[in-house]
Amino acid sequence: MAENKTQKTKASVTDFIDGIADETRRKDCRAVMKMMRDATGAPPRMWGPSIVGFGDWRYKYDSGRQGDWFLAGFSPRKDSLTLYLVPGLHGHAARLQRLGKYKTGRSCLYIKQLSDVDLAVLKLLIADGVKAARKFAATRGL
Repeated sequence: MAENKTQKTKASVTDFIDGIADETRRKDCRAVMKMMRDATGAPPRMWGPSIVGFGDWRYKYDSGRQGDWFLAGFSPRKDSLTLYLVPGLHGHAARLQRLGKYKTGRSCLYIKQLSDVDLAVLKLLIADGVKAARKFAATRGL
């Protein structure tokens, strides 16, 4: 069975963040990094060349496919700061209404810059995502 393309690496998170050209994006990444570190209690690690992940868990689908992934993570993409919130954003409609300007994918939250959102709400979304990921992993015996 094929492994995930995105794997943990030994690359330096500090070097990655310091290499971001846009000062606002760099500052936003550092702020999100603190939020995710606080929520997970785990240090940041690079996953692939451009994702900063915190903590890890082993998942297994009913199909038998399994792999490792982070509890929470982010990536400073070209158009937005992408936050990966496992297992997803469903069930957070009320909080998302209070968040501010953002876009979503299935498990991704896309934010142009942190000044566009309510940071207290964002911290709650991150913390809830981490709790949900841990609960999911525990119930699956992983």
